[in-house]
Amino acid sequence: MEILSYGFMQRALITGVVISILTGVISVFVVLRRVSFVGSGIAHAAFGGVAIGFLLGINPVITAMIYSVLVAFGIEAITSRGRVAEDTAIGVFFSSSMALGIVLISLSKSYNVDLFGYLFGSILAISEEEMLLTIVVTIIVLSTLLITMKELLLITFNEELAVVSGIPTRLIKAIFLISMAVAIVASIKVVGIILVSALLVIPGAVAQLITRSFYPMIFLSCFIAVFSTITGLYLSYLFDLSSGGAIVLIITACFFAAFLTKKK
Repeated sequence: MEILSYGFMQRALITGVVISILTGVISVFVVLRRVSFVGSGIAHAAFGGVAIGFLLGINPVITAMIYSVLVAFGIEAITSRGRVAEDTAIGVFFSSSMALGIVLISLSKSYNVDLFGYLFGSILAISEEEMLLTIVVTIIVLSTLLITMKELLLITFNEELAVVSGIPTRLIKAIFLISMAVAIVASIKVVGIILVSALLVIPGAVAQLITRSFYPMIFLSCFIAVFSTITGLYLSYLFDLSSGGAIVLIITACFFAAFLTKKK
């Protein structure tokens, strides 16, 4: 209980648990809809938004969130026309956003070490304002997903039936993409741009190996994410490790444990 006596550990723990619940829910839809590459593309595209924030002197989380939402809209707009495949559109935004970030960072006259916090995560350096922002964002995104849950479920399992039923599939898919983009940016300070894909994919993948029922899958995904975050934070404190890397390694260990158990 010694680690809970430090304010930075309290903020890290609260933020980590909140983000774990958020990504745990979204991870199930990412796995079921097989859009993990979309999540990875948006995560890396967020680097361009972070660079814009650094260059303009604005909070990089805010600029990255706006930029990631625009990228999500761009991917949806291009692929909906049917002329360009989804993975191609993601590749275009992925590479161009990373290039934009590199160019903008090179224009900055002063080197900012905080950039590494966004690339590799810096959950132990989260401020109280960032913690509160994360909580508010999580409440908004989860509320949005709860409101559109029935429609999103039908689109996930049978999109043709959803279209016939009169559900605005493009709107629902756009709402999910925006929710995923916001969740990605909110998770950047926890595990970083490089590793955020793990939080979006692995918890849902572990849950899918354990159960095929939807709501138990969401519960297990959130549990795996929260367990990995708490365990990773403790191990990083105990052995002076990178907290983001430790969290991702714990989630990965859970995946292989579930995979080997399922195989047996």
